[in-house]
Amino acid sequence: MATSVVGIDIGSSSLRAVEVGGQGKAKPTLLRYYEVDLPAGAVSSGEVVEPNTVAAALKQLWSAGGFKSTDVILGMGNQRVLARDLTVPKMSLARIRESLPFEVQEMLPVPVAEAVLDFYPIAETTGENGPMVRGLLIAAVKQAVLANVNATQLAGLTTVDVDLIPFALSRVLLSRPGVVGTVALVDIGASTTSVVIATDGVPQFVRIIATGGEDITQAILRDLGGEGEPAETVKCRLGLATGQVDASDKHAVEIVYRVASEQLSSLRNTINYFVNTRPADAVHSIVLSGGGAQLRGLPEALAEMTRLPVEMGDPFVSVTLAKGIDAEEVRKFGSALTVALGLALGRAE
Repeated sequence: MATSVVGIDIGSSSLRAVEVGGQGKAKPTLLRYYEVDLPAGAVSSGEVVEPNTVAAALKQLWSAGGFKSTDVILGMGNQRVLARDLTVPKMSLARIRESLPFEVQEMLPVPVAEAVLDFYPIAETTGENGPMVRGLLIAAVKQAVLANVNATQLAGLTTVDVDLIPFALSRVLLSRPGVVGTVALVDIGASTTSVVIATDGVPQFVRIIATGGEDITQAILRDLGGEGEPAETVKCRLGLATGQVDASDKHAVEIVYRVASEQLSSLRNTINYFVNTRPADAVHSIVLSGGGAQLRGLPEALAEMTRLPVEMGDPFVSVTLAKGIDAEEVRKFGSALTVALGLALGRAE
């Protein structure tokens, strides 16, 4: 059995990997981490489009990052993944998984044969016909999963598991730190935003929204054109600006506010939907992560819109750092490493 495992976060513009050892310990050890850029178009919304290009980048990642293990865990978390409530008769988890193809076809956007199915149990309940298990159905388009697995195989790596990215995020920011009560975890990536609502660290609700930080960048580029300061730089410089701004920046500020307000409204509506369907489980706070969450002023705007306290998640609270890893340096990566770390921690439980 491998003594360590590597979580790989396949992004649209980069590959990030984190190697974790000390499986079974209360605090596993972060052994190594690294990131390499990807050429434009090689990956789209977390799905590998050019496997040979990604395989070459993975080889570069392993060489430059010094990773020892070739066992990897991949994450899926785009619009080709579905997470929905499902209640089934009580039986072993193995039997529940075997029964899924016969239970869920009407819930899927594709034929069962074209999907990878899993079930995440949450709680036991009692129905009209006896004991039941309430949980989450996880379904991913098989083609998307296999494309990512194929890229790792081409790089000489062994995929030992494929996990749902929202579960990985919850694991590293809510479950292992032991966050109490009902909390909404919001991770804003480049092209997708994940919302996980968990009670005492156990995910109860998952939604994947097809918007992210890149939407703001593209809106600036589209409305202002490609002349002058790069759109990404404009976004990062201005953020959700408050107070007076230069006249030359007013149009850009309006664009950022317009797109960000739409995204924040979607997040508020998602949280409200959960609360309205489960009035006994009031959400008491929001934990924020992801590159898109670094937009200046966004945490304050989300808190104002939802009327809930918002804090940035700390992905490193549940691990120790190996000797030789600079704590200050690794924290500069912050949210960028959260997904990869959460995926690796799934094997460390």
